[in-house]
Amino acid sequence: MIPLSLAEIAEVVGGTLHNATGDEVVTGSVEFDTREVTEGGLFLALPGERVDGHDFAAQAVARGAAGVLAGRPVDAPAVIAPPVTAAGGNAYVLSGDTDGAGAAVLAALARLARHVTDRLAAQTGLTVVGVTGSSGKTSTKDLIAQVLAPLGPTIAPPGSFNNELGHPWTALRATADTRFLVLELSARGRGHIAALCRVAPPRVGAVLNVGSAHVGEFGSREGIAQAKGELVEALPADGVAVLNADDPLVAGMAGRTRARVVLVGESPNAAVRATDIALDEQARASFTLVAPQGQARVRLAVHGAHQVGNALTAAAIALELGATPEQVAEALGRAERVSAHRMAVSERPDGVTVINDAYNANPESVRAALKSLATISRATTPARRSWAVLGPMAELGADAVRAHDEIGRLAVRLDINKLVVVGDDARAMHQGAHLEGSWGEEAILVPDVAAAAELLRAEVRPGDVVLVKASNSYGLWRVAEALLEAVSK
Repeated sequence: MIPLSLAEIAEVVGGTLHNATGDEVVTGSVEFDTREVTEGGLFLALPGERVDGHDFAAQAVARGAAGVLAGRPVDAPAVIAPPVTAAGGNAYVLSGDTDGAGAAVLAALARLARHVTDRLAAQTGLTVVGVTGSSGKTSTKDLIAQVLAPLGPTIAPPGSFNNELGHPWTALRATADTRFLVLELSARGRGHIAALCRVAPPRVGAVLNVGSAHVGEFGSREGIAQAKGELVEALPADGVAVLNADDPLVAGMAGRTRARVVLVGESPNAAVRATDIALDEQARASFTLVAPQGQARVRLAVHGAHQVGNALTAAAIALELGATPEQVAEALGRAERVSAHRMAVSERPDGVTVINDAYNANPESVRAALKSLATISRATTPARRSWAVLGPMAELGADAVRAHDEIGRLAVRLDINKLVVVGDDARAMHQGAHLEGSWGEEAILVPDVAAAAELLRAEVRPGDVVLVKASNSYGLWRVAEALLEAVSK
């Protein structure tokens, strides 16, 4: 964060000083975990389900923090955030926040992040880039950050830090040296993305797709599109909106923004598009990048055909911010998977390939992962035996049974050899496979992660390819880790 005194922070957030002179200067990072506190940092006292950060304020200062941003008095130099009657425009309310202290801290954190990003934009030309979509946000954010890095110092969140805490926390990691701030925006309701845009106003915004993720909250894909489009509505007239030409609901957002629109995709009307797409034996794509600035051949290091669209979004943003097609192609070729449990392809010494894509799951991302599994398993002659270990897809509302049934049927149509369905919440996936292909032992329903891991350890053979995917809350990544540990001990 840029250096600010506690007195300045108090003024910015409308808070009051407590146990502090105000001369204490924050020169380090903003943290909500005392284990991450740096010398001169600012500690966020946030309540949680098990512990309350207010109880660790003195410990944070002892570890080097210059002060604390708190929602009530603490035994340390602090700025006490003013109370709020609601979540202060933030997207979510912290669990365990019984007295509103957490909401007060989050609202103050948002105001502090806005102050810092506004100052940096005015003084150093910081460019804020926002990305949203039903799937692929984190992978695309990682690609954008790696493609922009050669153009100047770039900050992006680790993993999926994309809500009312992770969003301002990431923004406050920007310093006077930062040229690009890449932010991922999530939503669980109308107005959430708009609120995040007020925290760190983007000048470049990208919408990847509108799928079925969180349809239970939004009611329909059109409702999801309305929420995702809040990003392009927030862009200034001199900004850039990067929209997926291959998704009609996304392309239709062009009329909702003052910014200049750049369409990306495989569609002929896309300004930045991919032609001559090919996949190698690991489902890594290569394609010709075609843009108004020129053409270049791209070979991706990340896995999955769906990464072509993600890469085009990253390419379009980099081209708009000064990169050449050749620079973009080189950076995309070097770009690696950064965030955990997202199309992480590992190979055991016995030739078993494990695809750990268990961070999250919705119908669109599961279909993409199954197609990648089919591509990898059939890249050799004879084809390798394929396993799809799939758990529930959360937050689908009334569409849950139908969506799970369709995935089971797709596994049959893609000729996946073995389908392991984990958990009763995904039972319709197992039933769909049986109805589509009259499967017997090819489809197996197991009760939990432990049962899935035990089954696979016993039955996976050298050379098999195993995909593991489910919504993160079900913890299926443990199955992938168990498979990898099985031969490492």
